[in-house]
Amino acid sequence: MRAAVIERYGEPPVLRDVPEPKADGASLVEVTAAPLNPVDISIASGKFYAGSPPTPYVPGGEGIGRKLPNGNPGPRVYFRAALPHGAMAERAVIGQGQTVPIPDSIPDGVASALGTAGLAAYLSLTRRGQLKGGETVLILGASGVLGSIAVQVARLLGAGRIVAGARDERGLARAKEFGAHAAVDLKQTDGLADRIREASEGQLHLVIDPVWGVPGVAALEALGPFGRFVQLGASAGQEAVVKSGAVRGRYISILGFTTFLVPWEDQATAYRTLIDYAVSGQLKVEFEILPLERAAEAWKQQASSPHRKLVLSPQARR
Repeated sequence: MRAAVIERYGEPPVLRDVPEPKADGASLVEVTAAPLNPVDISIASGKFYAGSPPTPYVPGGEGIGRKLPNGNPGPRVYFRAALPHGAMAERAVIGQGQTVPIPDSIPDGVASALGTAGLAAYLSLTRRGQLKGGETVLILGASGVLGSIAVQVARLLGAGRIVAGARDERGLARAKEFGAHAAVDLKQTDGLADRIREASEGQLHLVIDPVWGVPGVAALEALGPFGRFVQLGASAGQEAVVKSGAVRGRYISILGFTTFLVPWEDQATAYRTLIDYAVSGQLKVEFEILPLERAAEAWKQQASSPHRKLVLSPQARR
């Protein structure tokens, strides 16, 4: 079968013919779509904090496909893949029975975006951030897939005011179309905390931060008393200098988030909620389907923040 293969850490995958994974029918899936996520690139660097499979391996921690219980395609599902037999191949192995049925009315690209990115957006707002109706929330990285979903979910959860922060002008305009009440350009770092306070109209309750670095610190400084700051990524920098007074002076909470530590049952429930939002037309995402042969190209696009979900399809052709 055809598969994208990581042969050496730190390099893009290459297309290869590899043996089909050995697994029972209940664990084998025919892949129709394999979303590419920043975590896939981190794992393939060989420096991921949770470890990386030995090379060579097939990447892709999640996918869309049909289970093969009797050798024939069954119902359509979202699944978590068991590395080293990842989703970027014609066949993959399902990890520990982790699947969620999805309706055929939802395109592969949408179903893909609601996985890693969608779950991080939804669960950081709800499970970790405890967003309450009427509160003001700042979504950093709002031009990305995770951020744009978070803006829409915050609206659906009844946030009183939503502030979108990003570097991309088109992405900020789209965030306002999705329900953000105000936008903050993160390219200009001078006076950023003050501009966030102004956009928040003086009271910021919750920050969703997948960027860290200078924008993350500015958002933290703009939080109001008893505010919550949910940290889930570092696209703007792995390190940041935070003044003690910014934390203790306003009794704020800094909360780390990773989907890896959320029980699968809770993830599956959240995914079903996101699917329901999409079915009803209340949640939209931008995506691009690429054939599996263009895996290396997609890898490079992802590294430059494409502002849309990139999805590899073994069934698509050049």
